[in-house]
Amino acid sequence: MTRTPTRILTLFACAVLLLAGCSGGGDGADDGRITLRFQSLAWQDESVKANRELVREWNAGHPDVRVEYVQGSWDSVHDQLLTSFEGGEAPDIIHDASDDLADFAYGGYLADLTGLLPARLKSDIPERSWETVTFGDGVYGVPFLQEPRVLIANATLLKESGVRIPTPEHPWTWPEFRQVTKELSGDGTYGVAWPLKEPVSATLNLSLSTGGQLFHRGADGKVTVRFETGDQVVPRTVHDQVDTDHSASPTTLGSGGSDTLPGFFAGKYAMVPLGFSYRQQIEQQAPEGFDWQVLPAPAGADGLAQGVSPQTLSIAEDSPHKKEAAAFVDFLLQPDNMVRLALGDWMLPTGVQALKDPALHTDEQGWATGTALAEHLRSAPAQSVRGYAEWKDKVATPALQEYYSGAIGMDELRHRLEEDGNLVLARYQR
Repeated sequence: MTRTPTRILTLFACAVLLLAGCSGGGDGADDGRITLRFQSLAWQDESVKANRELVREWNAGHPDVRVEYVQGSWDSVHDQLLTSFEGGEAPDIIHDASDDLADFAYGGYLADLTGLLPARLKSDIPERSWETVTFGDGVYGVPFLQEPRVLIANATLLKESGVRIPTPEHPWTWPEFRQVTKELSGDGTYGVAWPLKEPVSATLNLSLSTGGQLFHRGADGKVTVRFETGDQVVPRTVHDQVDTDHSASPTTLGSGGSDTLPGFFAGKYAMVPLGFSYRQQIEQQAPEGFDWQVLPAPAGADGLAQGVSPQTLSIAEDSPHKKEAAAFVDFLLQPDNMVRLALGDWMLPTGVQALKDPALHTDEQGWATGTALAEHLRSAPAQSVRGYAEWKDKVATPALQEYYSGAIGMDELRHRLEEDGNLVLARYQR
């Protein structure tokens, strides 16, 4: 069919409009509004609700900058983000955890937020939290939620035993904790159940209290592993509770935290070390009349110090609307909003103002105990170590699992963490 000049011009104009509509990866709408994609990893009903409500509130007050909520998953976030970065399809605002950011930051996938964030947000979050998202000279995320590891205890068993109940002001020492678990054991009950399916972060983060550091950065910037006296207290305690005292259940060593809850409710374990957010599952699943309480983790030479990897919000380097994305992050993390997010996730906010909220200082459900621990939280030891993921998966996890099960001793554990571990890390530091 022969086309007239008018027909050709019309088709050309339509083609231009189609191309314009397809460009920008969804960054602009047909009406000229900017559209930002916010990928959230919230999964609990309360948390998803809080995030979606805040997105709706932003959109209602910012008609020219619309935020689209995108649901992600903690189970697959690293690989999913890597694929989206390499494909040029990354969300503008990215919810993740600080221990997952190093390779993305060094790889140039995340925007340096140093000049994008308002002074209010920078000053509200303590420097110890900013350290978790600082790589080299840049800041590649905003740490906004954190959780200490605590002891969730069967309050009835504790009262009946007559042991001293620890508080953040007067916690158990690690030797005292070991002794208490022996006193709580017997008649079919273990003093403690350690869910160590993923043993590395629990071991390393709790070891900060005993002076453990494990990763040492030299003047040349290179990191080496040294498994020293302070690093050995926590793993030795767990090993001795299982193998020597028989005060810790050997069957839970390969379990996740949720797997221990049925036995905890049945009185099989007097205490379970868990992340603070597990309180939500306990509150929802505990049988009627079950009395539980939150206790601080044991203290060592460095007191209640504990490593954490906060949840973070980052901005993709490829986002064409970084300023607008930073404004949304600032809105999301206003003190009142940060409290809403924390309550929805049963975690602690990093912001100083948010931490003052009365809802976080009630004794109910252990909030006050957790909030009292916030000042003791530090950057996890492996936070900025390149190659940590491979070291953890190929070296540390199997070595710790074998040590806790009694298959290898402390000397072999040290050898594998140091010798085998440093070979892995060296490949990332050439």
